[in-house]
Amino acid sequence: MATKKVEIVVAPKPAHFVGDGFRVHNFIPSAYHLDMKRMDPFIMLDYNSKYHFAASEIPRGVGVHPHRGFETVTIAYQGKVEHHDSAGGGGVIGQGDVQWMTAASGVLHKEFHETEWAKEGGIFQMVQLWVNLPAKDKMSTPKYQAIKNADMKIVDLGENGFVEIIAGEFQGEKGPAQTFSPVNLMNAKLKSGGTAEFSFPASFNTGALVIEGHITVNGEEKVATDHFVLFENEGETFTVTANEDSVVLIISGEPLNEPIFPHGPFVMNFREEIIQAFNDFNTGKFGYLED
Repeated sequence: MATKKVEIVVAPKPAHFVGDGFRVHNFIPSAYHLDMKRMDPFIMLDYNSKYHFAASEIPRGVGVHPHRGFETVTIAYQGKVEHHDSAGGGGVIGQGDVQWMTAASGVLHKEFHETEWAKEGGIFQMVQLWVNLPAKDKMSTPKYQAIKNADMKIVDLGENGFVEIIAGEFQGEKGPAQTFSPVNLMNAKLKSGGTAEFSFPASFNTGALVIEGHITVNGEEKVATDHFVLFENEGETFTVTANEDSVVLIISGEPLNEPIFPHGPFVMNFREEIIQAFNDFNTGKFGYLED
């Protein structure tokens, strides 16, 4: 198979707060060359790099807000998040866990640092990824997948480390998340000097975020902590080598190639659908959730 070459390495933009509980660097869609069309079906990637939150009796976070037309995927590396939505989903996302919420036709959602964790404070590190839904599924029934770290498929790479599969496939093994279109999402946890080889179709939009450590891609491109690698849409296979113990989030998805019309918390295909979303939200059709 041909090598999937690096198109660009993107440094993290200055951090900003979402609510008072998430200090994030936005890569998708605001970073150079990482707009929604280029990264389709991935329409947002916020990265809360390591940040120490002081102890607080009142948990920090984001109050009630609506979503429609896509899925939110929250990956916890350090810290704990407690969340609830108007469709009845909710729970605690602990270290190593993933919350996969399908907003689809519409939910109200809130997310805060978990109460007991907030009282202690500590290092907080998370990724939130938004995955667009195909037009035919945007108005489907909301659902929720709580994926514990223990439920992820682990591929042991021996002295190289291992790969945790959240969604999609690696070396013939499949992750537990159910997706509406072909999406691969996994953590490569590599020991110093360890290498993993990945292979995805050339047409899939593919990237890697260095969560911990320092890596070399395809034996030549060095990538530091908190940097994002965008791959070309040519070739299928690439390698990641850890120059020190490293954690790398790998994302790869088949583009939907449909119109994208975003407005705030709604992502639809056309302007008229956004207007309808606001009307439905304002008339209570997203249900009720106490703030």
